[in-house]
Amino acid sequence: MTPVAPRVAIPLTLSAPRSLPADGRLLRLGGATMGTSWSVRCIAAPTNEPLLHRAITAELDRVVMQMSPWQPGSDIDRFNRGAIGPWQTLPKEFAAVMACALRIADETGGAYDPCMGASVDLWGFGPGGRGAAPPSREAIERAKQASGARHLDFDATQRRARRNAPLRLDLCGIAKGFAVDQVIRALRRRGVDHTLVEIGGELAGCGVKPDRMPWWVAINRPVGEQLSTAPLLVALHGMAIATSGCERGYAQHGRHFSHSIDPRSGAPIDNAMVSASVLHASCMEADAYATALMVLGPQAGPAFAAQRRLAAALLFRSPDGALVENISPTLQAMLD
Repeated sequence: MTPVAPRVAIPLTLSAPRSLPADGRLLRLGGATMGTSWSVRCIAAPTNEPLLHRAITAELDRVVMQMSPWQPGSDIDRFNRGAIGPWQTLPKEFAAVMACALRIADETGGAYDPCMGASVDLWGFGPGGRGAAPPSREAIERAKQASGARHLDFDATQRRARRNAPLRLDLCGIAKGFAVDQVIRALRRRGVDHTLVEIGGELAGCGVKPDRMPWWVAINRPVGEQLSTAPLLVALHGMAIATSGCERGYAQHGRHFSHSIDPRSGAPIDNAMVSASVLHASCMEADAYATALMVLGPQAGPAFAAQRRLAAALLFRSPDGALVENISPTLQAMLD
């Protein structure tokens, strides 16, 4: 059988990379964060490896201490446990992520919403874990009524927010992407212009590999499944890619519950979506948009991606169970 050549997506703004450092070598760094793993490949002097590792872990620890609901005493944990009504001051990074999250919540009509922590927790995707049975309709409705950006006041100028209902923030659909961006920035501040950063499947790259080729990555596909189209490779040259998929979740009482919660129903999605991948200059934005596309589904998702000119690839099931791929016009332009 003749191998099928991969489809190659090259950013429309691809520019000449900076020269490689004369003393640079390909360094591989990694560790654990946010309940997953992180890895960095970069071209730098070997003597700088300890310094770079410390800088990376410092950035990741900062994100965890500000935005992880799994970290007791984090800023988001304190906010969620704080009094309803008074303003609470947010750290600079936390406020920046909230500003982006609320903007995308507005753009998507609430398909992505950082104020859905009560529903996330109810379905067992928060620190408390899941119950022995799916929640009742009454519990779902109570959590939904206590959730949503409508219950949050946010002042970006003063970097503060307040709740007017017992909502709980959840930034898990955007924080990993932000962390990837922060690591890229930290490395560039230290003179590293050629790197590929990955945290739990969210990636961003800048510069080139030692062979002066871009950092190529493949868009995720379900293991063992075939599409009629060739594999899709993207060049992460000043770009990031984030993927949200239905494989994360759990099975209970003969059903699979996706970790993607639809704010409109207060329940996990059940819309035939398999995954959504977004290519964007910001991994933070790619992360949130990918989450929203999963919720929007096979019809509204492609329409939104086309309207917003997102470079996106959506996988979903047809009524007969076949795997179908939809490529947005912006991503298609990179392939042509």
